[in-house]
Amino acid sequence: MHIPDGFISPATYLPATVIAIPLLMVAFKKTKEAINDESFAFLSSLTAFSFVVMMFNIPIPGGTSGHAIGAAILAILFGPWVAAFCLSLTLFIQALVFGDGGLSVFAVNSLAMGFVASFTAFYVHKLLKNRVNNNIVLFLAGWSGIVAASVVVALALGIQPLLGVDAAGHPIYFPFDLSVTLPAVVGSHLLFFGVVEGFATMLVLKFIEKITNQNPNKEVLV
Repeated sequence: MHIPDGFISPATYLPATVIAIPLLMVAFKKTKEAINDESFAFLSSLTAFSFVVMMFNIPIPGGTSGHAIGAAILAILFGPWVAAFCLSLTLFIQALVFGDGGLSVFAVNSLAMGFVASFTAFYVHKLLKNRVNNNIVLFLAGWSGIVAASVVVALALGIQPLLGVDAAGHPIYFPFDLSVTLPAVVGSHLLFFGVVEGFATMLVLKFIEKITNQNPNKEVLV
């Protein structure tokens, strides 16, 4: 789901950058306030988990790819601002070092997979917690976060044919419109990647909860 350079027009990624910069500044501040020496190692290990799962890109129809994120795990344990910052940092490193996602469109990727995924997962969990079976809540948090991110990515890609064409009328940037990107990107995340994300969220957080119960000196938020 990482959008590479050249797929998105300046008319899209420049406004996204204007929006993302202040959000990242707030997220960085809140992360500094929330993390102490004890929780830093735990947060780092979960961020590394997200880094690894996001590197496993599976091609999907419509010229892009899908993968898990791990946003819900971070958001539920540390809050959406911390999760958004850690995921955005992960996306930046992946783009800079591995070329996985573009630097010019980093803000779009950050807003989708960092902020939208994290805040959606966090508030779905908060809304349903203590009302629905915990396993179902954790699954839905993971599923909803990545599906929400896929909607943003599909919209960002799908509007590109409207934003620039060459002399022959061919799109300059991403060539497929919303009639392709919405079913391809969102559909694949609704039916496959979201399910994987949901089960991964449930299993990882239940495992952390089990370990925490065995060691009462450590606190977990699930």
